[in-house]
Amino acid sequence: MPQDEVIDERQMADRRWSAWMAAAQSGDRAAYNSLLREIVPAIQRIARRQGVEGDHIDDVVQEVLTSIHKARHTYDPSRSFTAWLTTISQRRAIDILRRTSRHSSRERHAPLAYEAYAEPDMQPDRPRDEADRARILGEAIGDLSEGQREAVEHLAIRELSLAETARLTGKSKGALKVNLHRAMKTLRVRLGGKL
Repeated sequence: MPQDEVIDERQMADRRWSAWMAAAQSGDRAAYNSLLREIVPAIQRIARRQGVEGDHIDDVVQEVLTSIHKARHTYDPSRSFTAWLTTISQRRAIDILRRTSRHSSRERHAPLAYEAYAEPDMQPDRPRDEADRARILGEAIGDLSEGQREAVEHLAIRELSLAETARLTGKSKGALKVNLHRAMKTLRVRLGGKL
């Protein structure tokens, strides 16, 4: 496209945007919606020229649209809308660049460091995965007396009610409560720091 046509197209866009903004200031919602939809590519170009990259361009667009909405009453229709838009867009792009540079200076992406990180309270002799924990717990439950084991299996593991467990085992609710209490106390002592 020849240079003269590009200039003419920009001037036409500027006049159209100025007219839409003036109409929006008078309450024309359709003109305002048209304006906001049409200026997005211009905001994206300005953000890229400022050095904004990737997803942060969308952040600039959102912030510019919000700024325009908040400051729409300050726009002077006798002036260039494109210049007004460019100034706002450049400032929001700089804001995003500052924010992302501060954020990236504090945060590092280091997936191997994350995987190798050992929790400070992690003890080397403790089981490392759920299978180890389940095995240790199963062994500890297996070592309980029959009444205690029965109470743990029905009440704690299968989560049956006292009434259901009493009906299944033929034991009283009181006996089941006592057995469960004693079993939990025994397991706490035996497992201590193992899980």
